[in-house]
Amino acid sequence: MTSVNVDTVKCACPDCVCVMPLQRAVMRGEKAYCCDECADGHQGHAGCGHAGCTCHG
Repeated sequence: MTSVNVDTVKCACPDCVCVMPLQRAVMRGEKAYCCDECADGHQGHAGCGHAGCTCHG
């Protein structure tokens, strides 16, 4: 069996292109998000605000 260490992950928000270190991710259940806006489903259509990302849920 091979083990794999994951240091970075893509945000679980389907429209988001952000990749972040796993230790800085906002966790909701088993999913990792780049910020509270993505994790909360973009209430009020607020974007994540990260450079180059245009997600709004």
